[in-house]
Amino acid sequence: MKDASRQDQPEIKRILQGAKSGFVAVGVFSMFINLLMLVQPFYMLQVFDRVLRSRSTETLLFLSLVVLGLFILMGILQFIRSRILVRVGVSLDERLGERLFDAMFRNSLRQRGGGSPQAIDDLSNVRQFLTGPGILALFDAPWMPVYLGVMFLFNTWLGLYGVACTLIIGGLTWANEVFTRAPLAKANEANRNSRRFAGDNLRNAEVIHAMGMEPAVRERWLSRQARTINGQAFASDRAGVFSNASRVFRFMAQAFAYGIGALLVLQGQMSGGMIIACAILIGRALAPLDQITGAWRQIQQARESYGRLSQLFDGFPEQPRHTSLPAPQGSLRLANVLAAPPGTRTPVLRGVGLNVEPGEGLGVIGPSAAGKSSLVRVILGVWPLLNGSVRLDGADIDQYNRDEIGPYIGYLPQDIELFEGTVSQNIARFGEATDEAVVAAAKLAGAHEMILQLPDGYDTAVGVGGNTLSAGQRQRIGLARALFGTPRLVILDEPNSNLDDAGEQALTGAVERLKAQGVTVLVVTHRRSILAQMDKLLVLQQGQVAAFGAREEVLSRLQSNTAQPLRVAGNQQNKGAS
Repeated sequence: MKDASRQDQPEIKRILQGAKSGFVAVGVFSMFINLLMLVQPFYMLQVFDRVLRSRSTETLLFLSLVVLGLFILMGILQFIRSRILVRVGVSLDERLGERLFDAMFRNSLRQRGGGSPQAIDDLSNVRQFLTGPGILALFDAPWMPVYLGVMFLFNTWLGLYGVACTLIIGGLTWANEVFTRAPLAKANEANRNSRRFAGDNLRNAEVIHAMGMEPAVRERWLSRQARTINGQAFASDRAGVFSNASRVFRFMAQAFAYGIGALLVLQGQMSGGMIIACAILIGRALAPLDQITGAWRQIQQARESYGRLSQLFDGFPEQPRHTSLPAPQGSLRLANVLAAPPGTRTPVLRGVGLNVEPGEGLGVIGPSAAGKSSLVRVILGVWPLLNGSVRLDGADIDQYNRDEIGPYIGYLPQDIELFEGTVSQNIARFGEATDEAVVAAAKLAGAHEMILQLPDGYDTAVGVGGNTLSAGQRQRIGLARALFGTPRLVILDEPNSNLDDAGEQALTGAVERLKAQGVTVLVVTHRRSILAQMDKLLVLQQGQVAAFGAREEVLSRLQSNTAQPLRVAGNQQNKGAS
């Protein structure tokens, strides 16, 4: 039952519980540290009530040496406690890092335009809280009754005074939580929106600069930034009221402890040394609550981050490993596919079915927004299905472990993204590969000669996103990446959109060689030239199959029916060429 109940807990909570031994150790060290905190008040008590009365320097020296040793011990324990918390933070980062990347990656697949790295900041917030002063205050807070209990031993009235002050500080801490939680959460959300807006626009800096959009974009960002700053200022003002009130009250409480103690001394109810001891004790009792109030913004941010991480992990649970399947040969079957963009229920593909055998080429054509790129995402397993099936060699695409099926799939997306590194690393998909394999893929894609013309050949750094290369160069390197290794299914989405005549000839030759090797090739295109290499054609219109079959048969049907999809595609291509 224990294991079952634990499995029902949020995943991040289970991971945090894996560090339970570290937190227990911190709690044990906190116990000894807080007990050693009693050394100072008792030292002062002995100095004022015993040493000053006896005028014994030997007693003072002995007490001071003992206290010195205890303070050194307390310093060592505090250092060890801090080190344990740092190690706990590092351990949690290691445990969460792989899962965090996996969940972020899968979340990006589900979001059009990609996801946000916010989760990395969230993990950093949680780790900083777990290794910072805020959590130490939480570990010290349970020891407040010990200090108050000692005050009661000295004098009941001072004990009651300490309890009253603690309740007031606790009330200020509670009020800080109540009155700052909502505005701080709102300010943090505004800050995330502002950062997201800035990131989106920076990625399109060329368009903004070319068309003089910078002033308008800047004004929109400044308005969002103003909301962020105003919200943070409002939340900070509120938090400042309570944190400053808490700090001032703690100082005042200590000061009045002297006054109340003096009154009790005059009445003969306690000694002078007890005044000093009680003032120190009440300051120590109130310190954790005061620290919690001061660190409330960090605590609040950590709590929000924890909530978002929990939601991310629960939304994208750890995927179990499937039984390893044999290497696919490339037989592709789609049956009654119904699919919608992630997060929506409005289908963009309805009842799509097709079959392609190994060594065959399938051309996918149709007007804009017909569902061609959506079909590619479905075949690759990027988009989930509402209904139907996508099978590779008879197995559902989701039955393959992605790291095992990936090397057998080549994919050239419409928007080519190269990754920071060298040309060789990009072609090799950043895995271990021989130089011969990299060059073979480049030659198959007809990119070898072009790569040799680059400043450092295959060792040329492509920059972030491949920004040191032209669109045509990126496309040919992306094609080489798709053909690297031994792919059995190659999907090319508008592979010739940025190619010149030489590049298009290289593409045609690559498709010919792939088919000769028994590779299944699927090409989404608006250009007629590549269709000559296809064995079958699929015509999509408004997310449905308008025609599917042998190339000549489909072309004949389209021509006899005044085929709009093909004509539109051809006209668009001609306009683009002109």
